[in-house]
Amino acid sequence: MAKSLSALFLACGLALLASSMASAAVIKNLTVNHLCSDQVVTSANGSLPGPTISVHEGDTLVVHVFNQSPYNISIHWHGIFQLLSGWADGAEYVTQCPIQPGYSYTYKFNITGQEGTLWWHAHSSWLRATVHGALIIYPRSNPLKSHLYPFPTPYKEVPILLGEWWNANVIDVVNDGNKKGTTPHMSDAFTINGKVGDLYECSKHDMYMLKVVPGNTYLLRIINVGVNLELFFKIANHTLTVVAIDASYTNPYVTDTIVIAPGQSVDALFTSNQLVGSYYMAAHAYISVPRVPIFKRTTTRGIIVYEGSTSMTPMKVALPDFYDNSAAHKFFTSLTSLVDGPHWVPVPLHVDEHMFITIGLSSQLCESGNATCSGPFGLRDSASMNHQSFVLPQTLSMLQAFFYGVSGIYTTDFPDYPVVKFNYTDLSLCFNQSLLIATKGTKVKKLKYNDVVQIVFQNTALIETENHPIHLHGFNFHVLAQDFGIYNPRSDHKKFNLVNPQIRNTIAVPTGGWAVIRFQANNPGLWLMHCHLDMHMMWGLATAFEVENGPTSSSTLPPPPKDLPKCSISDDISNSSEPSQVISISYPNVSEERKNY
Repeated sequence: MAKSLSALFLACGLALLASSMASAAVIKNLTVNHLCSDQVVTSANGSLPGPTISVHEGDTLVVHVFNQSPYNISIHWHGIFQLLSGWADGAEYVTQCPIQPGYSYTYKFNITGQEGTLWWHAHSSWLRATVHGALIIYPRSNPLKSHLYPFPTPYKEVPILLGEWWNANVIDVVNDGNKKGTTPHMSDAFTINGKVGDLYECSKHDMYMLKVVPGNTYLLRIINVGVNLELFFKIANHTLTVVAIDASYTNPYVTDTIVIAPGQSVDALFTSNQLVGSYYMAAHAYISVPRVPIFKRTTTRGIIVYEGSTSMTPMKVALPDFYDNSAAHKFFTSLTSLVDGPHWVPVPLHVDEHMFITIGLSSQLCESGNATCSGPFGLRDSASMNHQSFVLPQTLSMLQAFFYGVSGIYTTDFPDYPVVKFNYTDLSLCFNQSLLIATKGTKVKKLKYNDVVQIVFQNTALIETENHPIHLHGFNFHVLAQDFGIYNPRSDHKKFNLVNPQIRNTIAVPTGGWAVIRFQANNPGLWLMHCHLDMHMMWGLATAFEVENGPTSSSTLPPPPKDLPKCSISDDISNSSEPSQVISISYPNVSEERKNY
């Protein structure tokens, strides 16, 4: 029988309950001192980062969330498949309405066919900046296996959470940006396991330290828990061997530089094989294009100290330049899957649904009564996929609308191909007003159960050609290829890796370039796909997939739990647990010409 692990969120805090042992704590807002000042943040269990949740493949995880914060909140279990448990995915207004202050919700789901490093985080506004933690899935115990992992057992495992810090309330930061219709204030510092490092003001002792034994190998479980920035990460005078990404095993890849986008995880082996001493680890932004407003060129540092070291001066580390696209592209394209490793899934060779999706920034008109906003041409900043800017519903979650057949919450007419075709990477078109305005709406793509979907993500040059990390809820996908420029269906398909492509849940689409992914829609429900830069998500760089139920009871989404949060306290969608017929919207078949994308 699968073991059931319980976790208790109080005031957005987390207290783990394991087996028959129970413990609880009343957690309130946390006051954190960084950069010479105190800041009250919403936290999990009074810590930042929040607690690490450790489970085994095959376990059932139960998390009771009691929201005693002043904000609506939901918790997303990033990278978890949620097979037939979409009600626990935690995407606000997609799979649930948020948990309102003073209310609770219990997340319950099985950990099936996964092992490695994932994480949990708030999926409401920008609260994931402080409400987050690692979710580590260990393999099932097997006495016949000599090694726990498909690589030598490490001496110790260490979560390394790379984050962002604001000397402000992040909700106020978001609201101020929305009021102006432009980019919110960027973060003031980066963090390693909640510490900003000694390069910031008043932070000499605000630095993460890892003590190591000489000659041993450590498994670093690195996660970018940041909100808006991709990062370079290095350790002075040491190499790292990547053995997994997004909880999927890779062929060992030796590198001195890790590149990691928000939402992604990288498992890397680190061996303390240098002279006894101390060494800096460091991270700073990877910016794929010059940014306006200029981002803060800061660096967070931690320190690795060898046992027996007497050195008071750690060896410094040289990170790549902020704009080093070559270093980023080399890392992202050098990773391949371990095909004989646990949970390897071969690439589906037959494709049922072809999609070509442009992604990038756009604009929208200011609200009535507000003549101008602070975006280009006096417009509001926006973002879109295929010129459709996604709007989250507010009256009902999309999954409830799917289950109960409620119309008017979303439509299933998200286009398979760009509504407007142009020279996507032509920088001379970046501020072309005829191309900037994107249509606002809640449009999704409808899929049949078990459909195999291939998506070409094409970055555009509208406003800027930024690298976008795209995260798909509910599924992993194979990354078949990625490169710069405009995707050419006649030649670029030759670049596809159908043998051992990397498997991810979040793909960093190259700046001014493209990426091709493929996945099988074997999980009924509503699954969000969005840019994991929260600034772009709130502007509308998202869509979703409606996956129909399969032909059997074991492939049909079960009813929602009784404590599923309501969008308003008086809501009562249905007293019945039985779904009605889901209303679908028909759309024309794709022509053969369009399939050439």
